[in-house]
Amino acid sequence: MRWIFGGLLALIGLVAIVAVGAYFALKRPDVPYETLAAQYESAASRYEDLPGGVRVHYRDEGQQNGPVLVLIHGFSASVHTWEPWVQRLGDDYRIISLDLPGHGLTRAPAGYRASIEAYRDLVHQFLEELGVSNFSLAGSSMGGNVAWEYALAYPEQVNALILVDASGWEDTRAEATEDPLIFKLLRNPILAPLLRDLDSTQLTRNGLEAAFFNPALVDDAMVTRYVQLARAPGHRDILLQMTLGFRDRHYATAERLAALHMPVLILTGDTDRLVPPEHAQQFHDAIANSQLVTFADTGHIPQEERPDESATAVSDFLYQVIEGSALAPLPDVDCNVDARC
Repeated sequence: MRWIFGGLLALIGLVAIVAVGAYFALKRPDVPYETLAAQYESAASRYEDLPGGVRVHYRDEGQQNGPVLVLIHGFSASVHTWEPWVQRLGDDYRIISLDLPGHGLTRAPAGYRASIEAYRDLVHQFLEELGVSNFSLAGSSMGGNVAWEYALAYPEQVNALILVDASGWEDTRAEATEDPLIFKLLRNPILAPLLRDLDSTQLTRNGLEAAFFNPALVDDAMVTRYVQLARAPGHRDILLQMTLGFRDRHYATAERLAALHMPVLILTGDTDRLVPPEHAQQFHDAIANSQLVTFADTGHIPQEERPDESATAVSDFLYQVIEGSALAPLPDVDCNVDARC
């Protein structure tokens, strides 16, 4: 018996050694901001230092004398997600996009506490520093949650609100079986800290492919960008904060959203696996006179998967706002059948 017990201990020890070796083989260090900036800055890149130590990376593009459109990206994304809209709307609008703390090229001090409300307040502080006080505001996914919270807090500043597959409603489905594996793992309080520093390339690829109806749109360059920017100093800690605090937030309710009186456009993909299209309908039902556009055969990121159709929907909507007609009730648009899509 003693030799059997000793053999088991030896086997356990061997497994532990292999596991530790694998962990360190897969562990990836931070990537310096200077390295990332050299690769992912554009000619439009700018930086704004805010009180409190956040250095915001942003782009200020398009028609500088035009109406202002502010864009807020989703979880783990960056200003890059908005490039298709900038290309299509930049002739008519001044477009300001920014990287939130923990994302892109924005730097945050050690110990930064991330949350939807913290992001909302940072966007407000950032726009004050830029002297921008009247604008249209668009947000994608988590950025949509930030955007509608901003519109509730500062309604006098937001001329129009655009929610793109926005999050914020409590997910009451019996089980979120559609969630990509990377999100399930990152929301596990035991596994997430262990995974934080490991090579996330394959999990990131799987998560991105789940975000598109057509996974072929996810190429190596996109995956590398997401992985590399997540490894900026301090980013992984902030992303971990957001995933572990996913359910500790102020959810959308019909009562809260009833306070939104500016024109609101709601965009969603009909096959979104990350934020159910039903949530877009909930926004539509809760916000008086809002407009809902559903894109056929489209996932979570219509600004990238349906750039022409989504930019056209935004352009048409903002034209109505400028002309003063966007508060009139309009029919919903289903891009399965509507020729304009």
